[in-house]
Amino acid sequence: MKMGAKHILVEQKFEAEDLVKKLDSGEKFETLAKDFSTCGSAKEGGNLGTFSKGMMVKPFEKELLTLKVGQMSGIVKTQFGYHLILRTK
Repeated sequence: MKMGAKHILVEQKFEAEDLVKKLDSGEKFETLAKDFSTCGSAKEGGNLGTFSKGMMVKPFEKELLTLKVGQMSGIVKTQFGYHLILRTK
């Protein structure tokens, strides 16, 4: 099963909470990813492309599997930091 996602990765939970507020006020996910994400995917608007089950860390994948295409997650903590995940496929 192929999945796709974009994400924004930050180091601190309060940063993720601030980003949720910005998204709720209408700012674009891709723009915020470019401006704030610490992941290398930031330059691509947070786009991680497509991948198979088992390729992402467990908490990330577990949350992604609960989302419908176009739906965004709440804040997800992994060993890399705090993610906001947008399912694309």
